[in-house]
Amino acid sequence: MFSLKSKIAIVTGGAKGIGEATCRAFVQQGAMVYLLDIDIVNAFRVAQDIGKRCEVLRCDVTDAGAVTSIIDQIAHNQGRLDILVNNAGAGHIGKLDAATEGDLDHMYTINVKSIYFCTRAALPHMKKSGGGSIINLSSIVATVGIPDRFAYSASKGAVAAMTRSIAVDSLEDGIRCNSVAPARVHTPFVDAYLEKYYPDTKDEMFGRLSKAQPLGRMATPEEVAALICYLASDESAFLTGASLPMDGGAFTLQP
Repeated sequence: MFSLKSKIAIVTGGAKGIGEATCRAFVQQGAMVYLLDIDIVNAFRVAQDIGKRCEVLRCDVTDAGAVTSIIDQIAHNQGRLDILVNNAGAGHIGKLDAATEGDLDHMYTINVKSIYFCTRAALPHMKKSGGGSIINLSSIVATVGIPDRFAYSASKGAVAAMTRSIAVDSLEDGIRCNSVAPARVHTPFVDAYLEKYYPDTKDEMFGRLSKAQPLGRMATPEEVAALICYLASDESAFLTGASLPMDGGAFTLQP
């Protein structure tokens, strides 16, 4: 895989799922990783399993002051900041008429404002470092209409637009910004969703959701993490402002 040797990286929402897989992949490729999450129990589980070069910091990414303080601390201690992965987020299920104003605000706060807070705090340090790579987690719902995902789709559409804006505004500073847009990924969120809505038919529904994708299965967190590793590495130096689908062909191959 692509080398991240000596890179200093921040991964938000790194305690589970795609974030956890990204932390593991980054350390394997030589980076020093700071895992930011409010789920301290799982965060320390991940860090303990990884071993050296993964440090846990409790951070509520919706708290602008806390985000700035922690990212400033990391950059000060390490003398630089090379990579930011804005992975922390939340999902919501429901059509427009079922989504409350609170639901929409919740999606916006966690999925959009957190990226704003983290990126705003990271940019000055990346500029001082001579450049960097920012990777935002978007979703296929930013470009494809998925039923019952109104509030979530609105927030991820904003992430795709923010990515392009950050990229174009950061060209002169040598900072790249891209987003990854997965379709269904088998994460703890999927398991919790099935347990909540299909407690008696979990296996059947899991199979249906998997087969709905052209490749006939869900992505793994590790597969998404591999793409994030590429975007974080110097090998992707000519790539910025892109939203890369990680969707098993769902966007282009559906009948």
